[in-house]
Amino acid sequence: MVGLSELVGVLEEAYPPRLAEAWDSVGLVCGDPAEPVSRVLFAVDATAAVVDEAIDWGAQALVVHHPLLLRGVDSVAASTPKGALVHRLIRHGCALFTAHTNADSADPGVSDALAQAIGLTVTGPLSAKSAAAVDKWTVQVPREHTDDVLAALFAAGAGHSDGYRDCCWQVPGTGQFRPIEGSNPTVGVAGSLERVAEDRLELVAPPSARAAVLAALRAAHPYEVPGYHVTERAELPSGQGLGRLGELARPESLRAFTARVRASLPGTAWGVRAAGDPDRMIRTVAVCGGAGDSFLGTVSRLGVDAYVTADLRHHPADEHLRAGGPALIDAAHWATEFPWCAQAAGVVRKALPALQTRVSEIRTDPWTLGAADG
Repeated sequence: MVGLSELVGVLEEAYPPRLAEAWDSVGLVCGDPAEPVSRVLFAVDATAAVVDEAIDWGAQALVVHHPLLLRGVDSVAASTPKGALVHRLIRHGCALFTAHTNADSADPGVSDALAQAIGLTVTGPLSAKSAAAVDKWTVQVPREHTDDVLAALFAAGAGHSDGYRDCCWQVPGTGQFRPIEGSNPTVGVAGSLERVAEDRLELVAPPSARAAVLAALRAAHPYEVPGYHVTERAELPSGQGLGRLGELARPESLRAFTARVRASLPGTAWGVRAAGDPDRMIRTVAVCGGAGDSFLGTVSRLGVDAYVTADLRHHPADEHLRAGGPALIDAAHWATEFPWCAQAAGVVRKALPALQTRVSEIRTDPWTLGAADG
């Protein structure tokens, strides 16, 4: 039987909470981590209809992209719209989990799913995030105490790296020191120069574990004053970040590319609209699932042929085109994020094959009617 805590662990490994924007609210909204889970429903929004589907299907967890409780609240009373949904979920034993901007920046994440849906080969993030900071610990320890010190450092969170644990670089050497009056040396006496066969250990650890690793080192090391130093790795680029850059297998006109996007995404009243010369040839494309007009300047600097996103506004789009920016393809917010649901379900199925997963087909886009002159 799979526990909710296992499901949360898989989702947070795929969509690390640290990637969420500071204003965001992600993670487990309601549910007991100790409870078992056998069915998981995925959706963009936790609307009343989606919650009904989760309960009717017998799901023990509902995983969504958009937070139900994004901003602080002082009540989840059942008499409020959002509170009523929380109560229904709890009453029927269905947890609610949100992966929002952490899923936007994950690799792969929301924009990777969008890029895949429209047939792009991803070449990198549109707005990259630096790789997570890492401490490098260098420790000198008498050789006969190496194993004990390593075990303590590993237990404190050091030595974990990209799917591996108990990682360490170890080289033999000779340590030298002269105790002075008032010291209490483990080896040697005050005033005498001592040389000791030691190992030099190098390990990495997250900065959040710095205090725990230091405490473990001091507790396990035999010396009164352990020899060590800590350095923090410089910022490095990563595949994580908002939006994605990609390429089509072969160029096509903006008219054809817009039709491609329309055929690749679920239908909505909003539809798909484009801005630019219909005959302009498109090869390089930037995408951003959800609202993306904050990246209009970025895509212009990068010189892509087209930009696919949602919620574009009249004046920013007009000014962008007047300045010679890439062609714009504007789809419904929900439609550009819907492909992520299948991605997230796939992550869970691969890690926890005992679980039944299902992507809700309910259209949670708020727009219900559309009319156009053509």
